Order: sequence, then C-alpha cells, then structure tokens
Amino acid sequence: MSERNSQGSDGIDSSVSRRTFVKAAGASGAAVSLAGCIYGDDGDGGSGNTITIAMGSTTISDIEDNLPDLLHENGLSDDVEIDFSSQEDDSGAQRDQYISLLEAEESSPDLFMMDTGWANVFIEQGYIANLSEELDDDTLDRIDSDYFEAFTNTVRDTESGDLYGIPLFPDYAVMLYNKEYAREAGYSDDDFEQWETEPMTWQEWSETAQEVTEASNAEFGFSTQWDIYEGTACCTLNEVMTSFGGAYFGGEENLGGPVGDRPVTIDEPEFIEALSMMYTLAAEEEDENTLDDYPIGVASPDITQWDENPALSPFTEGQAAFHRNWPYSIVETLSGDYDFEDQDDLGTMPLPYAVEDGEGAHPGTGGSTSAQGGWHICMNPNTERKEDALEVLTAMTEDDFNLGMLEAIAWLPPKPDLFDSEEATDPDAVGVVAHYMNTLQVAGEGAMPRPVTTAWPSQANAIAEQANQAVAGQKSPEEAAAELQTSIEDIESSQ
Repeated sequence: MSERNSQGSDGIDSSVSRRTFVKAAGASGAAVSLAGCIYGDDGDGGSGNTITIAMGSTTISDIEDNLPDLLHENGLSDDVEIDFSSQEDDSGAQRDQYISLLEAEESSPDLFMMDTGWANVFIEQGYIANLSEELDDDTLDRIDSDYFEAFTNTVRDTESGDLYGIPLFPDYAVMLYNKEYAREAGYSDDDFEQWETEPMTWQEWSETAQEVTEASNAEFGFSTQWDIYEGTACCTLNEVMTSFGGAYFGGEENLGGPVGDRPVTIDEPEFIEALSMMYTLAAEEEDENTLDDYPIGVASPDITQWDENPALSPFTEGQAAFHRNWPYSIVETLSGDYDFEDQDDLGTMPLPYAVEDGEGAHPGTGGSTSAQGGWHICMNPNTERKEDALEVLTAMTEDDFNLGMLEAIAWLPPKPDLFDSEEATDPDAVGVVAHYMNTLQVAGEGAMPRPVTTAWPSQANAIAEQANQAVAGQKSPEEAAAELQTSIEDIESSQ
C-alpha cells in the first residue's frame, strides 16, 4: 500500500488521484526531480539549517513545490530549509526502512511521515520522540482542542496519552452513488441534500439500493471491498461490524492493547449479524444463512475478489448504483470514462448503520462508521536539529497550512471545523472535493481506527480470510466467527 492509500490496500496508487485533483483544481502538478536521498543530500543528514522529511517518493513529487512555502508562510523561520528523504511508496516497505534508520540511531531524516496503521507500533517500540515533552503548551492545546480526536489518538501512547506526532491528514470512507440512477427511481435533489449528511440504516439503504437498481440501467446495487487483504480487516468489515455495535477487542478503548490481556469479542451476535448482512447483500438466492430484513443480491458476488480499484471500476462504468470507497475515488469518478461530469451526477453519503451511535454492545460502537485512515509527521529522537524540527511541526498545526495542503494536493484537514470553512467549500480554491466536504466531515466524526499492535499483521490476515469465506458462502457466519475467535485468542496468547 502506498502512503496515499492509508487504508491497507496494495491495489491503489492514489497518487494518480492526487495529481488528477491538482489538475482539476488548476494548481501546478508538474512533476519535478526528487530532492534529497535516504540520508539527505550530504549523506550524513544534511547541513546548516536544513530539516529533512522522509516520505514516499511519489508524494514528494506532489508536494515539494507547495509544502516548504506553506511552512514558511505559517511561522517557519526563513533560514530553515526543507529537504526530502525519498522512501518507498509502499507503506510496509517504508515502515521497514524507517525501522532500519531508527534502530541504527541515524540522526537524519529529522522527521518521518507515518501511516496511522503503524505509527502506534513505533510508539510502543520507543522509536520516535515524545512530542508532549517537546512542543510548547499552545501547540499542544491546539491539537487537543481543534483536531479530530479519534485521528489524533492513533499517534498517542495508549497508556499515557502522550502525543508522538502531528496529525497531517485523515482519510475517511464514504458511500458514492449515481444520481442519474436515483432520479430514475424518483429521488430528487431534496433527497440528495438529506443523504449528504444524514446516514441511513443498513436496512433503509439496502432497500433504496435495490429500488434504484430495478428502476435504472444499473446491473447491481453495490460494489465494495471484501477480498482477502488487510483492507477487509481494518476497514470494510471494521466499519460494518462497528455500525452493528460489535468490536474485535471489546471496544475502542482496547484497540491499542494490551495484547493478551484484553477481551476477544468476535464470536458475538453483533459480529455474526454484520457478516450475515454482508452475505445476504451478496447472495444470489435465499438460504439458511440469509437474513429476512435485507434484500438478497444488492451487492455483486464479486466483492469477495475486489479491493479498492477493482471495486471502483464497476461504479465508474455505470454497472453499480452505489460504491464504498475513500475520497480519492470522488476525483477518479469525475475524471473517468463514464458520464459523471460534476456534483449533479455524483453524490456521496455517510456509510449506513445498524444501531444508533453509543447503543452498541461495546464502548465507542454503533452509528455510521468510517475506518480511520491517514498520515502523521513524527520526529526522530536522534535529530541534531530538534529546535528547527519543532518549528516545522508547529507550523504544520496552523489552519492556513492545512487549507493550503487541501488546495495543493487534496489532503483533508485534520480539524473538523475546517471542513465547512469558506476556503474548504470553495471549488474554485480546492477543486471538486469542495462539493463533498459535508459528507466527509460526518464520516470523520464517526471514524474508527484499526486495532494496531505488534500482533495486528497476523490478526488482520486471519480476520480477512474468515470474513471473505463467510461472505463468499464457503462457511456460515457463525462458523467463521467461532473459528476466528479461537484464532485471534491464540495469537493474543502467543505474544
């Protein structure tokens, strides 16, 4: 997965979407040669007042024209220069590069761009600096009061609550839909305005999807991602399960551990019902595992073979009426071959839910839920330029920096209040994504992080395999839940 795809898929290169967005916004997206190398220009961590930031090579090509200027415009001293350390675009390979550098106690790069999916592991291993001990009180207060709490928590120590990174930009999943198909079923702009911010229940939404499919040229109602890959475990199943009130480990408070000393809560009714609904939506006929409350066959049975891009294609080609994906897919859809030209053709809504927010079986569950993706900036504890590095981090917390990056590359602001600001909702300033900020704001408020610990990689594989087999009809949801409960308990006890 690339750092533009923080949700765990190997299938997306959302750098394309970012560049497409920049083109659509009229901003400069011209690729230029990369600055810096893995150890900086001088091979030993740069020189003078240069701060080196590590990130994926493609991301560097997208932001190097904008990010340094925005930092200087938001408080960074003019004599501090910004350099970039080019890393792998694949998130896992990038993580391994960082570990090698930090275990070797290299002083450069000074700062690292880190995935929400594994920043917590770096905190647990003591690899990165404790910013609660380094940043000034005003900056820490701004992060406490202005930022998405769930997103910020992915870069806090789960026990002390100390901050180990500056939240840079979040990613949130939404439901896209074809407005032309919905109009053919009798829905109007008044309905679309309501759908934009008011989540439906899964039952109401699935019946709407069936209705829209039958009234239009859509071949099926829904495309999503349910292949055997981390994206199913961290995101699509996590979203559905949480919206039913279920949890892998007893609720949000246990997402970061302690591994081996937290409840495993998979073989429970909420988890089984969530899997059963997805099986029903993708089933080709009624059987003993389908649910009576949901229509059969709303989703393509091929969802068990799709990650992000394969799931997006049927929607952009007009085969599917609805589609679950990340913000990059909005731009991809509006720039694709099918007849989606603008916001009059493409709608978004928050993901559906089964039980009201706060009424789930576990703390933090229920309600419309988006998986939490995104990236942070963390500091090397061995940097020889700590004061300059802290200046960079402080500048990144300014509103104008966040809005500037939204304009430059469509990085969503990490602060909920900026989502409905005049700048963020002006398409002339930030491009087509401006029309969808209301939905993205609701998605951000209902975000659920993945349970990232050192045990998560093996647990994610087991979860994705069982969820895939249950929705594919290879075993019942009850059998999948029981087997997964045992498997996850074994992994927990072996740590």
